[in-house]
Amino acid sequence: MIGRNDSAFAYSPRRAGAMMLRYWYLLRSSWPRLVDLVYWPTVQMVTWGFLQFYIMQNAGFFARAGGTFIGAVLLWDILFRGQLGFSISFMEEMWARNIGNLMMSPLRPFEFISALMVMSIVRLSVGAIPVTILAIVFFGFNLYGLGFALVAFFINLMLTGWAVGIFVSGLVLRNGLGAENLAWSIMFLFMPLACVYYPVTTLPVWLQPVAWALPPTYVFEGMRALLIQKAFRPDLMLDALALNAVFFAGGLFAFLKLLQSARRHGVLMQTGE
Repeated sequence: MIGRNDSAFAYSPRRAGAMMLRYWYLLRSSWPRLVDLVYWPTVQMVTWGFLQFYIMQNAGFFARAGGTFIGAVLLWDILFRGQLGFSISFMEEMWARNIGNLMMSPLRPFEFISALMVMSIVRLSVGAIPVTILAIVFFGFNLYGLGFALVAFFINLMLTGWAVGIFVSGLVLRNGLGAENLAWSIMFLFMPLACVYYPVTTLPVWLQPVAWALPPTYVFEGMRALLIQKAFRPDLMLDALALNAVFFAGGLFAFLKLLQSARRHGVLMQTGE
């Protein structure tokens, strides 16, 4: 049973794989789901891409820093879609009233979480790959041209997305579908403080330490350093990785505690508002 105290840390790759297969069948059998994964990233990329193109024609600095807006949009989408892909796969279990069935199965928390993590990558890939190709065709911005830096950016952004997704899933599990809006809105709390479109120095001095406490801030600062100064900053990536370890551990801890609380208060079968 999911959440059993005596086996919470046990793990079965077969059970985790079965959950991944379930989510994959669900995704590929629904074309509206596939369209939704591509639609919003495309709209954002095109909108910000044309804004970037306009500014490049009218400002010398952005002519030198070409691609910063598009790069920020694409990296932000990795962060947002990584978290949302995790949360949506979990929410589909809530919407289908299937949580009770999972509770009666031998599935364990870490098997469930690992399946959701893999599916977040699958969902992200479905949406992000076509958009990155469009960025190359329309605006000449090749995200894959960042090379090893892209790998470091991707790992850190996905870890943050998963940490937030795990925490949100725990909140929904404990509080029911009345908390489901957090799956769409919570990541936007990070946007102004993570300095997606501007450097940390833009923020008031008293707010800058808060920004530096968030792993995505280091990624977006590293992206700007790479595109503007042509310098990869491994120190920023290592700092982000250390913070992500704390965030991820905190998300797991919160999920297990919220799961225990849900079981204790008898709300696991009450998946309504």
